[in-house]
Amino acid sequence: MEVLDLRHFSAAALKPLLEEEKEVWGRALAWDYRSSADMILRYAEGKILPGYVALQHGQVEGYCFFVYEGSKGVIGDLYVRQGAASGRNTEYCLLSHTLATLQQSPGVRRVEAQLLLHETGTVAEPFLHEGFRQYPRLFMVLRLEPEGKSRQIAIPAGIEVRHWSEPDYHPAATLITASYSGHVDADINDQYRSPSGSLRFLNNIVRFPGCGVFDNAASFVAIDQSTRAMVALVLCSRVKDDVGHVTQVCVVPEWRGRKLGEALLRMTMAELQRRHFSRLTLTVTKDNRAVDLYQRLGFGIGRVFDAFVWDE
Repeated sequence: MEVLDLRHFSAAALKPLLEEEKEVWGRALAWDYRSSADMILRYAEGKILPGYVALQHGQVEGYCFFVYEGSKGVIGDLYVRQGAASGRNTEYCLLSHTLATLQQSPGVRRVEAQLLLHETGTVAEPFLHEGFRQYPRLFMVLRLEPEGKSRQIAIPAGIEVRHWSEPDYHPAATLITASYSGHVDADINDQYRSPSGSLRFLNNIVRFPGCGVFDNAASFVAIDQSTRAMVALVLCSRVKDDVGHVTQVCVVPEWRGRKLGEALLRMTMAELQRRHFSRLTLTVTKDNRAVDLYQRLGFGIGRVFDAFVWDE
């Protein structure tokens, strides 16, 4: 097997693999991967996408790419051609090259990866060998029934709920940081640890199509009427014409236990039902207590995948 630097590789030869990957994302996760695939191809054509491609007898078997975010490296994707005889070996080979590059990159002190297409444990070996921590996460799916008789959604007293708006970025960043203080998810994604990091996270999910197209009509914020502070939010993106994905839901500690998060999620569900969406998905760390809420709302576990984290 030959492993080449992705920046020195022909983007045209990568295109058939990306076409196949789009089909896999659609079947496995009901996710329209076209915008992500197009972005990867553009960066590959510009020779600016760091990563590796694996060739077997001249045929493209798979690829892995990553990005640098200051002192952090993030693995963006790992994909190997369906039916490849050496599939697992190819995955391990690509990951070994990628991890070695990131861990040896000057100034990189942290590496994160969440590989949604890979079932938990299937690609863990290279990560664990290099000292990564492993966190099982759940991809959960709710089948949305056709809109029936509208039901009243109970909003806790003292709370005002409205749609997301442009001035909400900074209050939402403060909210996310407060909500995830001491939480396992702040170890998985270090952006949650500071308002500036949370602001970058919000920009990525609201302004860029990497995690679907932001759906303002299905995204809500909750305001404490007495203090005018934002105390909870749910953000939703459209990952397929009729599929929504919750990209963020959080509630500050002092408002937990009052079913505020549940109310916001029910509002998102009702809005998507009104527009005849077929399902709503989300991801959550397996040990998160919110899993009980999601199951009570009707979400089922579609797959279990892993997040991996390494700190110098």
